[in-house]
Amino acid sequence: MRLFGMRKFRTQLTLIITLIVLATILLISILANTFINMEFEEYAKKQQQIRASELAENLSHQYNSASGTWNTEYVHGVGMAALYDGYILRLTDARGNVVWDAENHDMEACSQVMMEIINRMEEKRPGLSGGFVSQAYALKQNGQVIGSVVVGSYGPYFLKESDFRFLDSLNLVLVIIGSLVLFCSVIIAGFLARRVSRPIIKTAHIAKQIADGNYNIRFSGQPKTQELDELVTAVNHMAASLKKQEGLRRRLTTDVAHELRTPLTAVSSHLEAIIEGVWEPTNERLQSCYEEIGRISGLVSDLERLAKVENENLRLEKSDVDLLELVHIVAGNFESESQKKSILLTVEGAKTPVPADKDRLNQVLANLLSNAIKYTPKNGKIHVSVKSTDKSGMITVTDNGIGVPEKDLPFLFERFYRTDSSRNRSTGGAGIGLAIAKSIVHAHGGTITVESKVGQGSRFIVALPK
Repeated sequence: MRLFGMRKFRTQLTLIITLIVLATILLISILANTFINMEFEEYAKKQQQIRASELAENLSHQYNSASGTWNTEYVHGVGMAALYDGYILRLTDARGNVVWDAENHDMEACSQVMMEIINRMEEKRPGLSGGFVSQAYALKQNGQVIGSVVVGSYGPYFLKESDFRFLDSLNLVLVIIGSLVLFCSVIIAGFLARRVSRPIIKTAHIAKQIADGNYNIRFSGQPKTQELDELVTAVNHMAASLKKQEGLRRRLTTDVAHELRTPLTAVSSHLEAIIEGVWEPTNERLQSCYEEIGRISGLVSDLERLAKVENENLRLEKSDVDLLELVHIVAGNFESESQKKSILLTVEGAKTPVPADKDRLNQVLANLLSNAIKYTPKNGKIHVSVKSTDKSGMITVTDNGIGVPEKDLPFLFERFYRTDSSRNRSTGGAGIGLAIAKSIVHAHGGTITVESKVGQGSRFIVALPK
């Protein structure tokens, strides 16, 4: 069974945050408990040494050097107090005679204290492997050795019952703090998970609506998280793009049907009239049918060319192409057409070599110049300029023709798009030329853009990387 299998994102996020906090609390608690115990043990060792030194120092003051005697009554008090603290004393004078010995004085009390300490340490610190050890201290007065004291205690350290109660209380405090932090983290995790998951859940719902064909739906509002904002923007952009593509798809279907319907209807009506004997099969009528069939063939050829240049596997035969030289060649091919309409066609620029497929670029320039001549009135002007930048070669085709309405500019490079809604073929072809030009330029890694105003003309800009 998977821990996070098929759970809601909000639940998973809450669990993840809670587990992270829980793991952090456990780690901190374990480390804190370990370090506190280690430091407390070191503290206990040092305190035992300090306590033993203090006992030896205190006993050294109980010798009267003038009389050569010890204050045995005080020594007894010090020894018994030390015994109940866990220290067993044995005091001897300078000649090695025993002045006071805790074990000789009260063997039963010594045994009881020792057993209590051993049992307590074995119970609380089973892995310590400790035992009673003795440390001898020389007693001096005025630089003279007056005796020695042997201090016996449980080693390497021992803790009193009050010490263990303190450690237990400290551990309890850590548990209480950890529990409170965990409780608060669950509440905060739930709040954060809800805040984070809400736009994601909403985005998922919107994505599902888009998948079902509702391209008008959008994510309203703006998340305060950069990644979520990028996700929402991407989904909204996807919806807008799909809506646009759906519109273009429907328009493509309508346009193809329209383009085919007119010549097919004409051919069908002509042939029907001839078959029924209404018309004689004259050369003129058969020529008319042939021309309509040619229009259909031309449309199919345009579609084939478009499919070829838009194919991902389109292979470009690149070589060093001088854009200025190519523009002169293509412009020369349109010289007769421009002269028929008394259009002044000029070319200027500098030599600009770029790696490109010469034949493909020839198609692009031919489409742009053909459109420019077609939509420029008599006595108009068409100017083609070529210039070089650090990263690209630029070709600009400018005319003072009829221009394109601003609302049509975003769709100008779409297949079958023509600004004349009547679809009158006398004002243009099938509307595929600019789509082919765009595909070829994009295949080169370049860009093609248009600027236009109705009644003032248009400017097409092609940028090709060097």
